[in-house]
Amino acid sequence: MKKKIFFLLLNVVCFSVFSQVEITENELKDHILFLTSEVNGGRYPGGKANKRVVKYIEGEFKKIGVIPIKKKYKQPFKAALRVEKGIDKKPIVKTCNVIGFIEGSDPILKNEYIVLGAHYDHLGLGGPSSKSDKKNTIHYGADDNASGTAALLEIAEKIASQQQQLKRSVLFIAFGAEEQGLLGSKYFVENPLVPISQIKLMINMDMVGRLNDQKQVYMGGAGTFPDGVNFMSELGKSLGLNPVVHAGSVGGSDHVSFYKKEISVLGMHTGGHPQYHTPEDTIDLINIKGEKQVCEYIYKTIMKLAATTYKMTFIKQD
Repeated sequence: MKKKIFFLLLNVVCFSVFSQVEITENELKDHILFLTSEVNGGRYPGGKANKRVVKYIEGEFKKIGVIPIKKKYKQPFKAALRVEKGIDKKPIVKTCNVIGFIEGSDPILKNEYIVLGAHYDHLGLGGPSSKSDKKNTIHYGADDNASGTAALLEIAEKIASQQQQLKRSVLFIAFGAEEQGLLGSKYFVENPLVPISQIKLMINMDMVGRLNDQKQVYMGGAGTFPDGVNFMSELGKSLGLNPVVHAGSVGGSDHVSFYKKEISVLGMHTGGHPQYHTPEDTIDLINIKGEKQVCEYIYKTIMKLAATTYKMTFIKQD
């Protein structure tokens, strides 16, 4: 009887540990619910809401074992906010990137980095970037980009559980002030916390929560690393997805800042929609099950590049 109880408890413990390191729909949903909550008011740079979101990401990084660089997760910077046409003076606010990493085990390759990034900010109450005529209304940004931030946290958790497999190190960055002109990523590449030459690939997730019925995952920049187009196409198909892979088409989000520094990039998204930059971009329109599939795709991409000796070199695209 004691042996049966022991093995039963062992199975419970093993299941509990296993379940904690899997990407789950419930955790994705919980992250998005927090990020799009009324109290966070559209995650505008600066102020209490910004600090609250940063603290949340820091806490998640710490909980899952993503460690800070030089004992700090935050990389503070000042952001000049966009203003309506005709206004010359831009308000300056304090915000930050939130950064952590998981170190690889190979004595040489651990000094090379794969970056996984997503911006956590959005439009607050709208402002000049809004596509809506509703003024002073919370723009929740569930897809843009609570979905990417939630994916960042869930993928980081799973990679942390597989740290022993990593040869290269993986850097996780939640960027601030992307909606103000890619300011967080621009600041990082000008003030990198690791040698910029040692970053071999940057994967950016911006709007990954609306996987359609055709299971299309869009990406630009796959031609910026060796055999990238075929690599991403075949991997996606093996997971039951329908990748729409572009060798170039590098533009539109934080990966652009890295590409300009001659770093290979992948810009990942699940497509545009009418709710983009409006108050109607809400959690009820997120395809949570689909986002989990996208997360698994990106997780496997990282593991196949960071847990192997896959040759990584930069290939410029026209």
